[in-house]
Amino acid sequence: MINSILKQEITQIEANFCAALSDPIRLLILYTLNESPRNVTELSTELELNQPTTSRHLKILRERGLVETLRSGTTITYRLSDPRLIQALDLLRSIMRERLAYQASLINETIQENV
Repeated sequence: MINSILKQEITQIEANFCAALSDPIRLLILYTLNESPRNVTELSTELELNQPTTSRHLKILRERGLVETLRSGTTITYRLSDPRLIQALDLLRSIMRERLAYQASLINETIQENV
């Protein structure tokens, strides 16, 4: 039987992380911020997004605690709240690549058998 603490943690993971990580733009923002902190204008330029779109995504990431802000005058700079987030994303990407390679090998085997 699954214990109640595990259930609570899984619920919190879904509420705090899964929704925030469900958009590719937000993932790109996180990877960009992993390189160095940036403001909205820098992120918008680098990711070729308009500023309102960038701001909307940053708001979601900030609300979920995935990014932090630093204010200097009128400039707000964003940074990752925890670099382990990128390690977790890299692990997921690695699993995904292996799954895709496995699926591709199955397709190739099927093609070879039918030739």
